Amino acid sequence: MAAPEGLRVRDVTVRFGRVTAVDGAGLTVPPGTVTGLIGPNGAGKTTLCDVITGLRRPAAGTVHLGDADLTGSAARERARRGIARTFQRTGPAGSATVRDGVRAAAARHAMSGRYPGRTARDRWRRRLDARRDAGGRADEILARVGIEEYAHSSARTVPPGVARLTDLARALAAEPAVLLLDEPWAELPVRQARALEVLLRDLAGEGLAVLVVEHELEPVLGVCDVLHVLDDGKVIATGAPAEVRADPRVKAAYRAA
Repeated sequence: MAAPEGLRVRDVTVRFGRVTAVDGAGLTVPPGTVTGLIGPNGAGKTTLCDVITGLRRPAAGTVHLGDADLTGSAARERARRGIARTFQRTGPAGSATVRDGVRAAAARHAMSGRYPGRTARDRWRRRLDARRDAGGRADEILARVGIEEYAHSSARTVPPGVARLTDLARALAAEPAVLLLDEPWAELPVRQARALEVLLRDLAGEGLAVLVVEHELEPVLGVCDVLHVLDDGKVIATGAPAEVRADPRVKAAYRAA
């Protein structure tokens, strides 16, 4: 994993014409924690995620990773600096097999990463060594995510839950500092859903900053350290899961949804 760095999002506003989709929202995702972002449908969660990953430019607000201000940087630069994301809807991958897709992600990271060395030649040699090891790295990640049995299956034909975990495996291949997961439990069987909870806690224990985005409160209760609740583009509650669950503003937001 990359060196632990926390994510800080401050006062983000996004407008679509006259509609304000995100209204001064902010959150913090410290290293070594699993942080949740929840809210009713249409609350602005995915739009805020797009701002964090550089897919959308906000009208106002900032995004910092550690000491680096990423507010004006492109999505590619944010990925290079350590922000990785999975998406709410995972379509068929273009690679031939599940392993191919993860290996390709590991190889891309190897070629873009920074390596120690006294000379440029030393650093280039280390980069090539990492690229050659991309297949081994892919095998390790697939085993950790729990889908190694699908390694040589066509990425276009695996079950939806496996496709979602393949997306996670590709994100982990980038060795991120921040891992953003958009509704990661959707379409997962119970056994894989429980295994994912354990994996996220383990990743946080290794220093990763994990941000989980979910529609409902229940899936994140047992895994998140802190929850941020977004409603109508604004953060209406922040705190431990039990506190957020009991918050009258949160209950009202879900009743009105």
